[in-house]
Amino acid sequence: MARNEEKAQSMLYRFREAQAAELGLGTRSDRRPRMASACKSLRDCERWRGEILREISRKVSKIQDAGLTDYEVRDLNDEINKLMREKRHWENQIVALGGANYRRNVAMLDDDGKEVPGTKGYKYFGRAKDLPGVRELFQSRKNDEEEENRTLGYYKKFLNQGPAYYGDLDETNEKLLEVERQAEDEEWEEICTNIKEALGLPEDAPVPKIPRSDGSKASASPPESTEPPNPSFVHAQAAAAYIPFLDTQDLLPPKIPNRTEMEQVLLDLRKKALVEEYFGNEEMTT
Repeated sequence: MARNEEKAQSMLYRFREAQAAELGLGTRSDRRPRMASACKSLRDCERWRGEILREISRKVSKIQDAGLTDYEVRDLNDEINKLMREKRHWENQIVALGGANYRRNVAMLDDDGKEVPGTKGYKYFGRAKDLPGVRELFQSRKNDEEEENRTLGYYKKFLNQGPAYYGDLDETNEKLLEVERQAEDEEWEEICTNIKEALGLPEDAPVPKIPRSDGSKASASPPESTEPPNPSFVHAQAAAAYIPFLDTQDLLPPKIPNRTEMEQVLLDLRKKALVEEYFGNEEMTT
C-alpha cells in the first residue's frame, strides 16, 4: 500500500497524468459530469459519449443472461434507458460545441431489423421484451401492424386504376350502349303513358320519338352548328311534342342577359333619366 502511494507521488507519474490531461485522455480518477452542459471541451464530450456507449454495450450484453430474475432485468433495462437519455444529452452538447451530429445516424434496430419499440421513448432490450405485460404490448402492436397491412392490401387494388375503372371507356362499348338505349326507350314510353293519362289524351295517340343527339327532331330544329346541343332546347322539344299549340321557343327558359347587355340597359336608363330631368327643369323655368 505504501509502495503505491510512493508511486503516485513520483515525478514521472505526475508528469504522465498531466500529459494525459492535456491530450484529453484523462485518468481513471476522472468522473463524468452529471450535466453535459457543464462540459465545454469537445474532446471531453466525445470521450464521455464513448464511455456511455461502452456501458450501454456491456449492459445490453448482460441483459441477455437467462439466469437473471425479472427484477434484475427490469433494473438493467431502466439503467440502459437512463444511459440512452444521457447519451442524447452529450450528443446535443457535442452539436452545440460544433462537433458531429450523431443524432442523424440510423435508429437502433432489434434482431428482426426493426426499430426497437417502446412507449414514449422508453425502449425494451433483450429479455425485457419477454417480461409479463411487455410481451402483450409487443403482441398487440404486431396485431395492429398485421391488420393495417391487410387493410392496405384490400384498398391497394383500388389504387392506380385506368380509365375503364371510372367508366371513361363506356362510350366505346357498343353492347353497353345498346342496353342503355333500350332502357331509355322503355322509360320514355312509360313517361308518355303517364302524360297521356294526366292530359286525358286518347290511348291510341301516337307516341313521339325520343329526342336523341343523332339528329332526330320534333317540331323545331336548332341551328346547325358544331357546338353540342343545348339541354334546355332538347327538353323544350320533348315538351312541345305533347302540346301542339305551343312552339319550342315558347317553352325555352328566359334568356339571361350577359354583363355587356346589362351595362347597356343601365346606360340607357341613365340617359333616359337625365333627359327627363332636363326637360322637366325647362318646363319649370318657363
